[in-house]
Amino acid sequence: MQTRDQRRALGVLTTAAVLTLSACGSSSTSSSSPAGGGTPQAIGGNVSVWAVWSGTEQKDFQAVLADFNTKTGVTGQFQSKGDQLPTVLGTAIAGGAPPDVAILPQPGLLHDLVKKNALKPIDSVVGDILTSQYAPVWKNLATDSGKTYGVYFKTANKSTVWYNVKSFTDAGITKPPATFDQLLTDMSTLQQSGVTPFAMCGGSGWTLTDWFENVYLRVAGVDKYNQLAAHTIPWTDPTVTTTFQTLSKIFGTDANMVGGKAGAVSTPFPDCVSQAFGSTPKAAMLYEADFVAGVIPTVNSGLAAGTGFNFFPFPSINGSPAAVSAGGDVAVMLKDTPQSEALMKYLASPDAGSIWAHLGGFTSPNKQVNQSVYPDDISRAAAKALVDAGNNAVFDMSDQAPAAFGGTAGSGEWADLQNWVRNTSDIAGTEAKLEADAVAAYGH
Repeated sequence: MQTRDQRRALGVLTTAAVLTLSACGSSSTSSSSPAGGGTPQAIGGNVSVWAVWSGTEQKDFQAVLADFNTKTGVTGQFQSKGDQLPTVLGTAIAGGAPPDVAILPQPGLLHDLVKKNALKPIDSVVGDILTSQYAPVWKNLATDSGKTYGVYFKTANKSTVWYNVKSFTDAGITKPPATFDQLLTDMSTLQQSGVTPFAMCGGSGWTLTDWFENVYLRVAGVDKYNQLAAHTIPWTDPTVTTTFQTLSKIFGTDANMVGGKAGAVSTPFPDCVSQAFGSTPKAAMLYEADFVAGVIPTVNSGLAAGTGFNFFPFPSINGSPAAVSAGGDVAVMLKDTPQSEALMKYLASPDAGSIWAHLGGFTSPNKQVNQSVYPDDISRAAAKALVDAGNNAVFDMSDQAPAAFGGTAGSGEWADLQNWVRNTSDIAGTEAKLEADAVAAYGH
């Protein structure tokens, strides 16, 4: 059974490929962007840190910890716990031996740990930095019962539509669409040129949740999005109906997708990437998060970032403002020591974000991270879109849901959306099934 943790593992596998983009972008060096919260104090000692990161992500984070050590004299003792982090962390907390700091892959885990009185509030440590250098959404996501418990350090832009530049050029499309109506027009143009508009990755159910969330955000707005994420409005709400009607303009027609509806729900991620960006592409576009930039070179090393492939922000619907669905990792403090406080303050600063941003495969939500530090134009543009979205940035809805609803293959939202793609005319039935599954998972 695939879970959202395995979805994160995919990001680990593709991060190394993201680094190949650096040859296609600028040659800027690490940023000397201003540090937040004043000059760090050299205090020495150790701080233990647990996260899911391994491989390239672990190596890059250790570069961040090395700079932290230079600035404070504190040695960061990092342990990768992989997909078992929630379980291992829970065991450590129960045994009275948690790490000083943990970096969590989803907001639900933060709130679970707050309920267990396992986390220390950090308003007095980083509150000023979060207020001045981050959009309010990031502090709100890490707040529970009026207290702040986390710093969103590593984020991802999940509102990126990737396109094959040659397919667009051959069809006579000179610029990517900014509106959903223009997207539909361009899809018709692509079909007339002999190219299927979209490769779909619906064999991996989580990609369909991402499609739904991006359209819902633009149809219903941020407030409704957050209400549906918390299940304080039902999946039978009229805004859900409008979202499915909008999605039907793409998913309702076989010719819009490689392999039609059957292909759309049988092709998993990342197999779908080769359909749009392989040596003999069948499609012109593919929607998924910014990590697609790291997968494309693995299926076609001849495609250069910018000239061979590129992305455009998920289009506006009926004049909706620029908005971003995001994922991210949040740092939390389990032991209140001078060293752990120093690390939390450092992770909130632009200095920490700038180091990893320059290495690639990383987006910082800190507004003071200079965008010139990103290694290529594509990652720079994805980061800019996320930061510029401000309060129109929301967190991945399915990652906020109980795993039984938003994170399990073959059941809950994943299965319900796959079944809808097979029969897009049954919107009412799909909504009823989603609502029943949500009630069972949320308990309300």
